[in-house]
Amino acid sequence: MNKKSRNETWRRLRQNKLAVLGLIILVFFVLVALCADIIADYNTQALAMSRDRLQAPSGDHWLGTDHLGRDVFARIVHGTRLSLFIGLSVTVLSLVVGGLLGAAAGYFGGRVDNWIMRVMDIITCIPTLLLCLAIIAALGTNLVNLLIAVSFSYVTSFARVVRSVILTIAGQDFIEAAKACGMGDFRIILRHVLPNAIGPIIVQATMSVSNIIILAAGLSFIGMGVQPPAPEWGAMLSEANEHMRNHPHLVIAPGLAIILAALSLNLLGDGLRDALDPRLKN
Repeated sequence: MNKKSRNETWRRLRQNKLAVLGLIILVFFVLVALCADIIADYNTQALAMSRDRLQAPSGDHWLGTDHLGRDVFARIVHGTRLSLFIGLSVTVLSLVVGGLLGAAAGYFGGRVDNWIMRVMDIITCIPTLLLCLAIIAALGTNLVNLLIAVSFSYVTSFARVVRSVILTIAGQDFIEAAKACGMGDFRIILRHVLPNAIGPIIVQATMSVSNIIILAAGLSFIGMGVQPPAPEWGAMLSEANEHMRNHPHLVIAPGLAIILAALSLNLLGDGLRDALDPRLKN
């Protein structure tokens, strides 16, 4: 994507007010994640237990305290860093693996395409949540295994998106020219094929981060994701479940964080899709 295309994409994105709103919310979450240690101390506020249990929001504790006396605001702040890390890490891992598999399937075709896509079909037939639960149950419940399980389940979506775009690019004249110049297949895929598929990949990646954050929170909620005392939004909801009737702030705070993070990414993804769609250029 050259400078002119980037400027045009940014201009079209700015015209979409909802996309700009999503971008602003996302930037806010990123800043909170980067400055989490400055905003609230991890050890003394997010993890340390105290006698001030189940306190309502006040000047000392902006979002109250949980059943162990830990500051809910501090846990939400540090949970932002953890949730964004999970979303971005899984997206990158699944994008690299799925992108290469999809590019190989679309570029080479034939048996390579058939074998890769049949494996993708088999994985797709298994519900995402069930697949993640099976992998985590086999490997164990920790952050690394959570990343592996969710990444494995999202490889198929990136492989299909990249393959569909590559099928329209592989027969173009510049690809034939690169082959005539003696350029290797792997180099053609990396230098010519994948860069021309960057638009749909960006949109798919943005949408996937949102879904991954929700999926990771769901797995942590049922005890198969990030384990306590780590301040993960889904785990916070699980811990607050038995206190939600008398202390609703314990549920509202992490719930709103999940909703706003997912909403911002979905709004931004919709805006990017419209801005990058070549049929809407004119």
